[in-house]
Amino acid sequence: MSSERLSVGKLPAALLGELLAAAPANDASVVLGPAIGEDAAVVAVPDGALVTATDPITLTSSDAGRYAVIINANDVAVTGARPRWFQVAVLLPPGTDADHVRALFAEITGALDELDATLVGGHTEVTPAVRQPVLVGQMLGTVTTDRIVASSGASAGDVLVQVGPVPVEGAAVLADGRREDLTGLADDLVASAAGAAVEPGISVVDAALSAAAQGATAMHDPTEGGLAAGLHELADASGVRLRLSGGAVDWFAPGVAVCEALGADPWATLASGCLLATFPPEGVAAAVEALRTAGHTAVQLGVSEAGSGVLVDEVALPAPGRDEVARLLGD
Repeated sequence: MSSERLSVGKLPAALLGELLAAAPANDASVVLGPAIGEDAAVVAVPDGALVTATDPITLTSSDAGRYAVIINANDVAVTGARPRWFQVAVLLPPGTDADHVRALFAEITGALDELDATLVGGHTEVTPAVRQPVLVGQMLGTVTTDRIVASSGASAGDVLVQVGPVPVEGAAVLADGRREDLTGLADDLVASAAGAAVEPGISVVDAALSAAAQGATAMHDPTEGGLAAGLHELADASGVRLRLSGGAVDWFAPGVAVCEALGADPWATLASGCLLATFPPEGVAAAVEALRTAGHTAVQLGVSEAGSGVLVDEVALPAPGRDEVARLLGD
């Protein structure tokens, strides 16, 4: 039997109630959670700082629910805060059926379960304004004020560390969106690229919290524009120049192969799943060892110094004008 076709506008109350009832309610600090008729969420915040981040998911409709949770959780975690509460606005194109939205919410709740985070609110509707599902997520978390880490915290002399390979997210999105153009690659390599959002994964939450505990002075989550954009964003935020060795970069081999097959620059390809962190030189060896012991890949890329921009093997690395995934999948 086919699933119920949804009309333009808000979801039917019965379907919305079904979806919200399936969401975990595992946090006693949520005073008022998602419910039909409620306009906002209420969370009791302990002493400290409330950290919030919001990002849309627009470049892919595959696993969009999972991406919405993890991408926003990453942005919170790189401040040293633990992601705890999630809200999401879900815009669905006309013709969407009830089973499709059930699957989307299952992705959301599954990713939240992995992070031990809680859905606290949002909005869902069918609208002709979109041609594919668009999710705008917002993640909130808490951290004590003395443990906040910012992208602007790097100083000259700090050592730059890469945690997690690149490009992981780009590999998954391109293997899904341009699979017909990858027939020249081995099936197992394409499968590894397509499954990269799960293994090695795009979450840097655990890595970021571990790096913060090890004394990271700055952290940044490269996303759109890839590793190149992430490096420039960290350098610009901290007012330093980053000097690194190209041979030290931890590349995700299936992602690089997909980029090469499609004529994309892996430096400028979606890079969620990678964390950039800086540490004082006297603490970097212990930090890298702790990250590796915790199960993360971690390599020293280079150093920060007075100046501006990014140098790779003494050559200026340009900031990308556009992410390669957007270029390849755009109109």
